[in-house]
Amino acid sequence: MAAHLKKRVYEEFSRVVQITHEEAPAKKLRLSKPSKSAALHIDLCKATNSTDALQYLLHFARKPVEVESVEGVVRILLEHYYKETDNSVRLKIASLLGLLSKTQGFSPDCIVDDAINTLNNEKSHQVLAQLLDTLLVIGTQLPESPTVRLRLIQMACKHLSDTYFGVRNKCLKLLGCLGTVDAPLTKDNEGADVRDVQTIISDYFGDQDPRVRTAALKAMVGHRHHLMYVCLQACRLLTDDYEQVRSAAVQMVWVLSQLYPESIVPIPSSNEEIRLVDDAFGKISHMVSDGSWMVRVQAAKTLGSMLQVSPHFLEQTLDKKLMSDLRRKRTAHERAKELFTSGEFSSGRKWADDAPKEKLDRNTVYLIASGACGAFVHGLEDEMFEVRIAAVDALSKLARSSPSFAEKCLDFLVDMFNDEIEEVRLQSIHVLREISTHITLREDQLDTVLAVLEDSSRDIREALHELICYTNVSTKECVQLALLELLKNLNKYPTDRNSVWKCLKFLGSRHPTLVLPLVPELLSTHPYFDTPEPDMDDPAYIAVLVLVFNAAKSCPTMPALFSDHTFRHYAYLRDSLSHLVPPLRLPGNGLDLVDSRCSSGSVESAQLFLQQSLNRVSTIQNLEAPGAQELLNFTIRDLQRLGELQMELAGAADFCATYLRCQLLLMKILEETYKLEFLYGGLESRQVATIHHVRLQAKALQLVLTARTRQGLDPLISSCEKFLQDIESFQRLFLAELPHLQDSFVDTLLELMPRLSSCKPVEMVKILQTTLRQSGLLQLRLPEQIHRATATIIEPTGESDNPLRFTTGLVVALDIDATLEHVQDPQNTVKVQVLYPDGQSHVIHPKPGDFRKPAPDRHRLITQVYLSHTAWTEPSQIEVRLLLAYSSSSTTSLSAPKLGWSDSVDGLQSPEAAVEGTIPFSKPVKVYIMPKPARR
Repeated sequence: MAAHLKKRVYEEFSRVVQITHEEAPAKKLRLSKPSKSAALHIDLCKATNSTDALQYLLHFARKPVEVESVEGVVRILLEHYYKETDNSVRLKIASLLGLLSKTQGFSPDCIVDDAINTLNNEKSHQVLAQLLDTLLVIGTQLPESPTVRLRLIQMACKHLSDTYFGVRNKCLKLLGCLGTVDAPLTKDNEGADVRDVQTIISDYFGDQDPRVRTAALKAMVGHRHHLMYVCLQACRLLTDDYEQVRSAAVQMVWVLSQLYPESIVPIPSSNEEIRLVDDAFGKISHMVSDGSWMVRVQAAKTLGSMLQVSPHFLEQTLDKKLMSDLRRKRTAHERAKELFTSGEFSSGRKWADDAPKEKLDRNTVYLIASGACGAFVHGLEDEMFEVRIAAVDALSKLARSSPSFAEKCLDFLVDMFNDEIEEVRLQSIHVLREISTHITLREDQLDTVLAVLEDSSRDIREALHELICYTNVSTKECVQLALLELLKNLNKYPTDRNSVWKCLKFLGSRHPTLVLPLVPELLSTHPYFDTPEPDMDDPAYIAVLVLVFNAAKSCPTMPALFSDHTFRHYAYLRDSLSHLVPPLRLPGNGLDLVDSRCSSGSVESAQLFLQQSLNRVSTIQNLEAPGAQELLNFTIRDLQRLGELQMELAGAADFCATYLRCQLLLMKILEETYKLEFLYGGLESRQVATIHHVRLQAKALQLVLTARTRQGLDPLISSCEKFLQDIESFQRLFLAELPHLQDSFVDTLLELMPRLSSCKPVEMVKILQTTLRQSGLLQLRLPEQIHRATATIIEPTGESDNPLRFTTGLVVALDIDATLEHVQDPQNTVKVQVLYPDGQSHVIHPKPGDFRKPAPDRHRLITQVYLSHTAWTEPSQIEVRLLLAYSSSSTTSLSAPKLGWSDSVDGLQSPEAAVEGTIPFSKPVKVYIMPKPARR
């Protein structure tokens, strides 16, 4: 062995320096790194004790290993394993064997025999457990080798009798992952098959160690196609003394209910039968009262996913008293027969002595356990807020699938608005918002809901505003109550202005008939006397008008109740707050106040116009053709106007206009394409490929310009090599989309790729120039829906003429309040930019805690930026805007190779350098500031 090892080391190091002989007189040297196996062997030979060997192994584990070196490294590790006496070193070697087996491109079948041999000779329990884990990895990597899997399963069965719980756990895990239900594993003396994987695993449901019982349950879940016969055992483990076992049992019962929901199971101590999903629902409901809060959380979450349960079982979870239809009742014939056989008849001496008596006892209850009654009531009243949140979430999922259940759980969700934990209150509001389409609030319920508007938390108030936007109320008194409470909220918290206005917009549009009888009182009109004109600067009056105007859109008789100044106020608000005030046809003073936006036609006609515009420009074969640029300019103008007239198509129209503008502005194409890729959501792979295609055209044009304007060959060679890499990267990233790009610019380049790779830079530039001139316009296919990332700065408003004064050299805090729409990962992408009059620019990255999420696809940014500058002689304006940061590495990473067993990324090079930048996506707001000189 020693001689063989010396020879192997010599062969490894002989490749360190290789001399390549060529015909030319000059000789070249090629240096190569020594293999990982030789380096590891040298390190382990240098170790004087077990501690040094362990340090070398830990250092080695942090480095990547090439696929071709894995087998050599494994042999070195096994050789040292046989010689090592320290358990910790052998444990680390066993762990490294498992990690190396995961290396992509390496087949571990060559080390199966050695791994099994080490397992048979190992005495340490901890090392045995790690070796079993390594065998599991090897078996997982060899799914097409049933012989190897059978050997590994037999090794697991052999060590199931080990006294150490960790070994038994690993054996059960291996059986659960690699065992199959087709072939039995053991035979009796006569050769008859008697044991299979499920039987072996189920034997350990009663193991003395709770960790082993938990592992047995989790392993059995892996064989979910044959679980019916272990149902009773799983239910029995629901009452185990250890919470990990009960938690695993809950998971197993849930799996059973999802696989066999309609199976009929008998009820213990009864002749009745019940659906399996209903029985499992009752048992899991009982676990909501478990002694462990973690089990209670899991049980509550699990209930939310059991959507196939019968309605009467579902409703029982909201009542602590057992409902009459969930107990066994005898027929009148059975009761009469019992009276006849007992000889007891009414004597007439006692009042109502012949009334039917149906006493409820434990023997008559059969459908649902008594402890499961009111499961959600127990969950919502739990002392741990995590359980209450889980119960609220489960109610949400079940209520969305059952309108009748949504009606019944409404009172319970409203009660949760008064919870002491803000997170619970917020989650309850969000849940009620999700099921708002199924419910209508009564006046008493609405009163409880509106009481939350007094909450000091801004997130709570804004979530409640969002809830009221989509909630139905029953009477006009409810509308009036909601309006009064919202006006109180507006008076107490003026910063809620925009949220309150939006809330009243939806409240009016959803209840036009309830608002109609309130209009004279709300607008303070009189049939005979003129009333004073309200102040248009009053936010409360604007809130009332928003409510009334949105109700008037669906109620044509309402404008007859308006006074003259109401018409003028409508025209003013329609221009200043067009997103809150809808277009109306209001006859006032003989004039028809018709908003031009209401004549834009239906959405269908606008979609047809959009498609016709795209078809018209798709006929352009060459951008230099006569009239091509004029047609693109006119089409861009039409699309921009279409987006203004039809808000439903604003995203699609703006996306198409931006795409066509890229064809006209190839010099600025890179900036525009990054905007297309990162500012719009909902794009599919085909649209992203189209954007990258345009970007590739721009890079080709830049290469042509470089050849014409710059002197010297070296920069041109570097640019040509970079462009060839871009073509290869495009082909790798969008291989599936290439059939849709036939006869395009990139398709022509891929056909000419052999010529481009071998030609001179000057010739390559000529080819690109010709290809660009002959390239046509790609047909743009739109996905189902496109969202544009937008930001609206609410504060500062930019309307104040009073400068913000501060002493030079110090800082002043400027409050920023903005609404973000359709922004992905705003904590990492949204930045605040401050532009000073002298050209200085500061970019601030807000803290993650400054972002709130009041609704899906909407975020709220509430933060502070600190301003500082040298002394000025007079006040001046700064500009504040929001930027959206992007990085092209998110696209190029798609083609990066997957890492093997090591997490290291050393040596990996991206095929395209990541391009980072920012896109302004909010209108700038100007703020007056005045830095004053410091007093001496």
